[in-house]
Amino acid sequence: MLATQCLPCCTVILSVLLELALSQYEHLGYPPGYPDPEQEQYTAPQLAADTPRIQLRLAGDKRKHNEGRVEVFYNGEWGTVCDDDFTIHAAQVVCRELGYLEAVSWSPSSKYGKGEGPIWFDNLHCTGKEKTLALCPSNGIGVSDCKHSEDVGVVCSDKRIPGFKFINTLPNHIENLDIQVEDVRIRAILSSYRKRIPVTEGYVEVKDGGKWKQICNAEWTQLNSRVICGMFGFPGERKYNARVYKMFARRRKPSYWDYSVNCTGNEAHLSSCKLGQATTLKPNETCAGGLPVVVSCVPGKAFAPTPMTGFRKLKMPQPLVRLRGGAIVGEGRVEVLKNGEWGTICDDNWSLLSATVVCRELGFGTAKEALSGGRLGQGMGPVHMNEVECSGFEKSITECFFNKEALGCSHEEDAAVRCNVPAMGFQESLRLSGGRNPYEGRVEVLMERNGSLVWGTVCSEGWGTMEAMVVCRQLGLGFASNAFQVRVSAAPPQGVEVSLLGVCPEHNRIVFVLHFKCYIYNMLSQQETWYWPGEVSADNVVMSGVRCSGTEMSLSHCLHHGTHLSCPKGGGRNAAGVSCSETAPDLVLNPQVVEQTTYMEDRPMFMLQCAYEENCLSSNSGEVPANSYRRLLRFSSQIHNNGQSDFRPKASRHSWVWHDCHRHYHSMEVFTLYDMFSLNGTKVAEGHKASFCLEDSECDEGIEKRYECANFGEQGITVGCWDTYRHDIDCQWVDITDLKPGDYIFQIIINPNYEVPESDYSNNIMKCRCRYDGHRVWMYSCHNGKTSQLSLTPAVLLMWMT
Repeated sequence: MLATQCLPCCTVILSVLLELALSQYEHLGYPPGYPDPEQEQYTAPQLAADTPRIQLRLAGDKRKHNEGRVEVFYNGEWGTVCDDDFTIHAAQVVCRELGYLEAVSWSPSSKYGKGEGPIWFDNLHCTGKEKTLALCPSNGIGVSDCKHSEDVGVVCSDKRIPGFKFINTLPNHIENLDIQVEDVRIRAILSSYRKRIPVTEGYVEVKDGGKWKQICNAEWTQLNSRVICGMFGFPGERKYNARVYKMFARRRKPSYWDYSVNCTGNEAHLSSCKLGQATTLKPNETCAGGLPVVVSCVPGKAFAPTPMTGFRKLKMPQPLVRLRGGAIVGEGRVEVLKNGEWGTICDDNWSLLSATVVCRELGFGTAKEALSGGRLGQGMGPVHMNEVECSGFEKSITECFFNKEALGCSHEEDAAVRCNVPAMGFQESLRLSGGRNPYEGRVEVLMERNGSLVWGTVCSEGWGTMEAMVVCRQLGLGFASNAFQVRVSAAPPQGVEVSLLGVCPEHNRIVFVLHFKCYIYNMLSQQETWYWPGEVSADNVVMSGVRCSGTEMSLSHCLHHGTHLSCPKGGGRNAAGVSCSETAPDLVLNPQVVEQTTYMEDRPMFMLQCAYEENCLSSNSGEVPANSYRRLLRFSSQIHNNGQSDFRPKASRHSWVWHDCHRHYHSMEVFTLYDMFSLNGTKVAEGHKASFCLEDSECDEGIEKRYECANFGEQGITVGCWDTYRHDIDCQWVDITDLKPGDYIFQIIINPNYEVPESDYSNNIMKCRCRYDGHRVWMYSCHNGKTSQLSLTPAVLLMWMT
């Protein structure tokens, strides 16, 4: 009765909450596969006869193809635009005139390098609605008091205007114009290639004015093919059987684009190539060469084409270069191997050209973006290369010129890349349903059942961070921020106060109502449980027993039960769910601190009562008398957060466990593991560190501390800060009382149970060589490594030691 009376006011409250909820996610945009808002169709601008005819292009030192210095072609000469009075409205006019949907930002002071020639526009005052930059009020074309140090640049959106039509107003000067079309594709023609994923061979087609058209092969070169293949994620091109395509062209009349293409071979995108001569068609509407352009691309080893029904598990090669800290395959911080040690590249002079060399070397295509300023996290260790300059045709980044004398780069300047990778179609077989925004929801997969493809849920038993990471990567949504069980709890736990905002009609139980989605946080189990209805037709479980390593590109590549499902508590209300985030923390242990602070201490058992209660001593310590001694291997650990977001405990503050003996809260069951192994891989001593005090001990210059444990404060590690566990803190040790003298492997693992998502787990493990003679202990050769605890076989250990 009470609920019925307050229903109208609750409806109003819920409406307001919904608006607020939706607005806070507007900046996230729409991921692939999620319906975009309707976009306007392009209409060619109708310009008055007295409007100056100009052409635009983006030039200079680009970090991605859709940005650069604004250059204007007028009166037979290319020139630039001054940044005086330039605004985002003027940038909008530039980007739309070039066929991009909108402007993202603009940059003054020749960020993309100084241009040449006249400065055609100064003191532009655009509204953003002008059909050409020439219609914006200014000092007049060519009237300027600027220098080229004031050349303006813009960044345009990736998306093109639907139906965009390239119009050349300067037919006698087309050789310097960049190519501007709505879209580009490789269309598989032969039946054998249409069935393969990825598509590696077919017609090169451009979409201009809303219509797909082929390109005449009269002036086509191998360098053009190299650019096209790179755009679609392939490192190289190869020859193809032209005879088959001649037969096909005779049967179906091609529709040719109006121009040819002129690339140098090292462009990252077709839009950076120059427009070639106008296509000359014969009376029978065939081009001079007689055939449409065909490309055949060579995929990297990880992307060898396979039949659509059987994706094979992808295994990335690892040469002298690797990528770290990226959310998806083909992106990350660039690290190079030199003298047996991995290090980073400084972003001084870092360009799209150099980034493309890295991408091709790793088996991808050209670079979509060259990132600077540690955008994908900061590395550890040395900075191996600085002021890198590549021609674009090197086989490896290590062959490029770099300044061996340039010193002083910090990891705040680490370079990174985002590469073009082949379209594998993985996003088509997975979706998130029922969430409050496109970045969360119940996981639903497309599986074959009884000869047909059906959507269904994933059993949530055993569902965790690694599985959620794969889902977010597969959908291109970044990193996992949470792995959920999507179901309805029977009732709120006793003793838990619940604010009544409404009644969920789906199950008529009193729970939180948030943005029309029902939610219970179980304080006893510390398990977040969500009710996301999803698609009713997809309630049946179609995948169970999922176990991922976290590096897979698709959920189907993870271990799972196959057709023999096993999910005792299955159904749509016990399904797996995720929420994704564009950023994640990245914890890295400083190996030098461990090496420099190690020592040994003999401590009486009666002084270790608190440590004993928290299981910080060896298992047999409870059997010894109180006046006996324990031998402790002590050391300090300095744990940096080099990621892109703060590291926070998984459990929220109200559910932390108070430990009266040490007078502190535990926010994670186990934060680090300390283990000693014999050379044959047998564990001989162990320790662990509960996360009783995650805080910012120190930070990089310019970064303020946010977390401290004093007065029961919030716990965490801010980006750019580190938490130091000093050697004299309880449990900051390994109990080696029963250890015999000899040589050992000492290992530390941070966040061992993957409770908190990170951008890179490969650097969460640190190993040292350890020598113990019964009286003294030495720790040396400490380094971060990616070998997991489970792979410490004798063979691996011996290989690592040598």
